[in-house]
Amino acid sequence: MSLALVHTRARAGIAAPAVAVEVHLSNGLPALNIVGLPETAVKESKDRVRSALLNAQFEFPRRRITVNLAPADLPKEGGRFDLAIALGILVASGQVPGDALDRHELLGELALSGALRPVEGALPAALAAARAGRALIVAAGNAVEAALARAAEVHGADHLLAVCAHLRGARELPRQPFTPRAVVASAPDLADVIGQHQVRRALEIAAAGGHNLLMSGPPGTGKTMLASRLPGILPPLAEEEAIEVATVHSVAGLQREDFHRRPFRAPHHTASAAALVGGGTVPRPGEISLAHHGVLFLDELPEFPRRVLEVLREPLESGSIAITRVHGRLDFPARFQLVAAMNPCPCGYLGEARCRCTPDQIARYRSRLSGPLLDRIDLQVTAPRIAHAELIGPANGEPSAAVRARVLAARQRQRARQGALNSALPAAELLRHCALGAEQRRLLDAAGERLQLSARALHRLLRVARTLADLEDSDAVATRHLTEAIGYRMAPAGG
Repeated sequence: MSLALVHTRARAGIAAPAVAVEVHLSNGLPALNIVGLPETAVKESKDRVRSALLNAQFEFPRRRITVNLAPADLPKEGGRFDLAIALGILVASGQVPGDALDRHELLGELALSGALRPVEGALPAALAAARAGRALIVAAGNAVEAALARAAEVHGADHLLAVCAHLRGARELPRQPFTPRAVVASAPDLADVIGQHQVRRALEIAAAGGHNLLMSGPPGTGKTMLASRLPGILPPLAEEEAIEVATVHSVAGLQREDFHRRPFRAPHHTASAAALVGGGTVPRPGEISLAHHGVLFLDELPEFPRRVLEVLREPLESGSIAITRVHGRLDFPARFQLVAAMNPCPCGYLGEARCRCTPDQIARYRSRLSGPLLDRIDLQVTAPRIAHAELIGPANGEPSAAVRARVLAARQRQRARQGALNSALPAAELLRHCALGAEQRRLLDAAGERLQLSARALHRLLRVARTLADLEDSDAVATRHLTEAIGYRMAPAGG
């Protein structure tokens, strides 16, 4: 047989499109040509494959070998096709039977010795292989990650010879079981936080409704400490959410330390727009996608370049980010919860004797945050300086476990009532679920006029009020809920 067909998977965002590796042996001068839009690393695979076959004691055919990676218009990158190309050559030359190839997909990079090395994006490939009804053979280093796709049949191998023995039926590779990683460390506890009762309250509201939060205050008031404790009061990821998060991390070449814990990403303020939203010649997910179903914490918010912050506006609304390149458009998920912290002025000590910032400097500092971005932040709260007497006393705040119980109960009410968190509640359904009376409508109208709120800000205020009602197990939004929600809109962004 001089023609072989091997199934594998490319990488396109978080998708894993099917690729058919067609290998044909013909007469002519010995050569190995790879066609089908391969990039440099794929073209170099012919040298890795040749050395791997020879070192595994196979014969490398002294014939003209043509390898076609179909479809031809899909860009191919990386060393992920090495294993499929090597098996195609072995089957086409008659050294390995090809009967089992149609039931398998192969993914892995070859070392010169024939050993298999892991590649990025094994989990989306396993999910796609399961939908196609095929088993997936990957490098042993990818097996645990790929097996997170519970429906997939995944086999891990450490060498080309082990894959050949499996296809011959001589020694089958064991199926990798579904083994999600367990918790490796407990989350920081809210009980460690001294004071800051208003910010703790805002943090609980943000967790209960999935709202965005901005904390403003002088240095050393615990803003970063509080933000790092938000994941500890959020419920664990459901399995479907955990698979989505693990898929994004798999494409980025990262390992999830804990399958069910929500991600917490805290990029430095020097991060570029591409680092934040994703990009590159071969687009990769950025920080907002790595924070999918979790928390994106931006400390020193005004220190981020304004053009970097502005790219957050679209994903905050849509929950995804589209990256367009010459070869097409890729969509990455980005349904994250934004938590940010900032100082009230450039030096951070506004209102204190040591502050030397001029009004013009303060205005320029605050103007780095645009109105449309602040519109999308539901809760804006000030973290005041803590009294020294309180600092030297014991930390006696409420523990995360007690707050998490209330958050979980509020989230269950929201999902039972409307099938989504309040932060994702469509504007068309918002008034129906809030059940406002005449008094509440007058209050809302007055607040909108006084604070000059946009329609978006008004809807977000209502969503916060709905969350406050859910935390009290109230069916209707009362005046006290609206008043508290308005208070979080009245807090000045700069302190």
